[in-house]
Amino acid sequence: MDTYSYPKSAELFGRATRVIPGGVYGHLGPAEGCYMPIQDYPLFTQRAEGAYFWDVDGNRFIDYMCAFGPNILGYNDPEVDAAAEKQQRLANCTQNPTPLLIDLAELMVDTVAMADWAFFAKNGGDTTAFAVMIARAATGRDKVVLTHGAYHGVAPWMQQLGSPGVVGSDVSNNLYMDFGDVARFERYVEQHKGEIACFLSTPYHHPVFDDNRTPPEGYWQRIREICTREGIVLAIDDVRAGFRLDVRGSDAYYGFQADLQCFCKALANGHNISAICGTDALKDAAASVMYTGSFWMSAVPMAAAIACITKMREIDAAEICLKTGTALTRGLRDVAKANDFDLSVSGEPSLWYMRTTAMDGVPDDNLLLHQAFVAECVRRGVFFTNHHNLFTNTAMTDDDITFTLEVADAAYKAVRARSRRILSPEI
Repeated sequence: MDTYSYPKSAELFGRATRVIPGGVYGHLGPAEGCYMPIQDYPLFTQRAEGAYFWDVDGNRFIDYMCAFGPNILGYNDPEVDAAAEKQQRLANCTQNPTPLLIDLAELMVDTVAMADWAFFAKNGGDTTAFAVMIARAATGRDKVVLTHGAYHGVAPWMQQLGSPGVVGSDVSNNLYMDFGDVARFERYVEQHKGEIACFLSTPYHHPVFDDNRTPPEGYWQRIREICTREGIVLAIDDVRAGFRLDVRGSDAYYGFQADLQCFCKALANGHNISAICGTDALKDAAASVMYTGSFWMSAVPMAAAIACITKMREIDAAEICLKTGTALTRGLRDVAKANDFDLSVSGEPSLWYMRTTAMDGVPDDNLLLHQAFVAECVRRGVFFTNHHNLFTNTAMTDDDITFTLEVADAAYKAVRARSRRILSPEI
């Protein structure tokens, strides 16, 4: 099986580092640890279609990152793009919003089980920050309970003390607990009686560099009960998992009701929009907060979101993604076992997390074997990344799964052949 090389990506990256901090910044760049070893990954894309993208060197990849989540129907979905193009010919960013603002809000309220209203922004972090502001406006309280290792965006309060640019005052009102630790939440409630505005969490725990955890039995029902009793706003960051578990929202999937729920990635199949939905009890508080942006009412992404949500409902996109992910992850585990590797898969199948934990029963404590396995897959046309959730979309086919498993088999064989050098780089 042939392997790829990336001379044009390397040339472009050299140009980029001269004029852009980091060359390619943020989670799409090589500095975040998801692209290791760097030389085995493409860094620039030429085009994309369906389940695939092609890099600037002409290499084709099945994209299991799905643009880090936004691609849920397949790149360049015809219905979504047609709706966006039609609206672009009429108007996009204008002085007043178009009626699509109302149409999309009505569709969100009709789709998301807990929603009585909807508000639109651009990034997931816009909505999680707004959720905290709404909770504080509604309760008159300061403190927020978060879970260790969770990611809610890049604002200073969302990061850890000690991170560059983050100071103590940014995180002074944050309280942290392990996901699933109801007892810790109860203790915080007693220690900070009447001070906690919001409990903000992803619906299940999907950090980076760590196995994912689905909620323990009864966890969300107990958290809901405590928040209701104590007047704490329960906000769910559904930016990553939203619509891939249940089109009604991940709180509905896990059998509880959030007060606020944040969406972004899969909302418009790659068009730039995010949303927060809330209950009637928080509508006035949301209206009281000054919160807006120059492009937040742009009509083209709203047209795309309407088309995307409508199609996700019609085809049951969440069920397709879960089914694809289940078949794929089961097959990947079988391939690993056949090659005497252990592959751990955690989280939900439509946005799973995986790591190679051992070869021939010997643990991979430094993650080097897994990094090598992923890199070998990428060099053969299956785009995974290290240490982050992977995603499925509705454009992926049985043939794509078959090809992926063939590549995984070749990748594990290549890792075994190189294993002594991987584990002992000085040799």
